[in-house]
Amino acid sequence: MASELFNDGNHIIVKFSDLSDATGSKAAVQSNQFLIVNNGHGALIDPGGNMTYNALMMGMSKYFHFRKLTYILASHQDPDIVASINKWLVGTECKVLAPAIWERFLPHFCSVGNTEDRIMGIPDKGANIKLGNSVIKAIPAHFLHSEGNFQFYDVTSKILFSGDLGASIVHHDLAAEPVTNFKAHLSSMIPFHQRYMTSNKVCRLWANMARTLDIESIVPQHGRAFVGKPMVNQFITWVENLECGIDLMSQDHYRVP
Repeated sequence: MASELFNDGNHIIVKFSDLSDATGSKAAVQSNQFLIVNNGHGALIDPGGNMTYNALMMGMSKYFHFRKLTYILASHQDPDIVASINKWLVGTECKVLAPAIWERFLPHFCSVGNTEDRIMGIPDKGANIKLGNSVIKAIPAHFLHSEGNFQFYDVTSKILFSGDLGASIVHHDLAAEPVTNFKAHLSSMIPFHQRYMTSNKVCRLWANMARTLDIESIVPQHGRAFVGKPMVNQFITWVENLECGIDLMSQDHYRVP
């Protein structure tokens, strides 16, 4: 299912929420892919793996011809994020922007020679990425959950694409709808965040940074979005107080079986 998150006639953002189930497989985790188009320039955020490639290529054709793609923006290195990049590199002339510490790992998804001068590392401090007449900010989100991890803030729409932070494990039919009851939604987020996020320290650092941005929506790579400033603020406060990862580890987790 494709849904427009923003469209002012010149700047369009589309979310695809059911492509990981397009083949009928129930084995893969639900994931979202995002297309940003500005004045004839296009970028895909976290385009996913091989099972999403064909459906995404066809789905985006309503908004943008895939061969004209300018960028693939990868928040981190996981297969559900960017395992399809070999096909995008063959089918387009796009550049892949990914965390610098994973820059030399991504070629393992590709045929020999396909990545030469095509993968650009985003430095740890982040970057401003020009797309047409707009800017997408690569925002540091290290250790949430990947060691080198970025979120992408679209300046025009004020949407923060938060990667795995905010992810919820839901059916793809629900993923297309924003969260309306934060408390009820917690059960679909807590187990994932307790295991995949590193520690409360980085959660607090992220929350401090997030509050400096003017955010209208936070849209994760799995599950449902947080739309509107009250819901965004509720989510940021929850993250700020989250105990997770190494906070929850004890000697019981480190015993010889």
